[in-house]
Amino acid sequence: MPIKWKSKILLAKIESTYGTDPTPVGTDAVLATDVQLTPMEGSDVDRDLETPWLGATGTIPTELHAMLRFKVELAPSGTAGTAPAWGTLLRACAVAETVDAGVSVTYNPVSDGHESVTLYLLIGATRYVMLGSRGNCTVEVNAQGIVYLNFEFTGLFTLPTEQTRPTVDLSAYQKPLLATNANTPTFQMEGEDFVMRSFNLNLGNSVETRFLIGSEGVLITDRAETVETVVEAVPLSAFDPFTLAAGQTGVEIDLVHGTTAGSIAAINIPTAQMQRPQGLNNSQNIKEWPLRLVPLPITGNDQWTLTLT
Repeated sequence: MPIKWKSKILLAKIESTYGTDPTPVGTDAVLATDVQLTPMEGSDVDRDLETPWLGATGTIPTELHAMLRFKVELAPSGTAGTAPAWGTLLRACAVAETVDAGVSVTYNPVSDGHESVTLYLLIGATRYVMLGSRGNCTVEVNAQGIVYLNFEFTGLFTLPTEQTRPTVDLSAYQKPLLATNANTPTFQMEGEDFVMRSFNLNLGNSVETRFLIGSEGVLITDRAETVETVVEAVPLSAFDPFTLAAGQTGVEIDLVHGTTAGSIAAINIPTAQMQRPQGLNNSQNIKEWPLRLVPLPITGNDQWTLTLT
């Protein structure tokens, strides 16, 4: 019998010890879309033997790791002060989770103490396990579309095996709100309201595999966040991205998605340096600005916050 491609089960659980499997179960299931697995990345060492005849001499696989890409809908838990099911994934992207019970859950970047996850992906009964996984995330907002967290994880390779499929519980995942005028009430730069077509916040993590004698792992060694947004152009007297870029000036960005308690996600970027505008867009004969900005730290680890209330 063929293995159905859509028969996927994805599980994720925080590791208490790096690279040690915490054994995710059905309640650790991830409600994902656009799942793409590269199961056996690495390189091949050529033996390059000198023989009396022509021909290949074989290779040895090394630096083995796996990569997993998928999207998760950015929908809060539905209860203020309760962490969402996808919080585990964000924590493995060099992000801290702070829970104020009954009030809010806040995420922000951190420079040290990075957590890791074990990821299980089952397709049919074949289970792929990625240990010590860390990754990067991009928040994607498109008008009239679902707001997504786009993840890319790198983890240590293990041989796939055939396993009994677990029973999953996805009840912690809430239905998403489309990014619309009604559902996304705020998008501002430096206090100016903008009509926005799209917004992307890329956490910009540098995810590196490191295979040495005595230590093998996946590290986040640096970060450089970026913001890309497309907005309707306004008179320069109201907002002048060219002067801001020339002056290396930072602006504050605020985006609020959701209007009901327990379902509100707010992104705040205190200081994002405006980059040189690369051009102008014509959409339905309306002038739009594609803008690029770079979130900068103020005191450190405060380039952005994602607050759920």
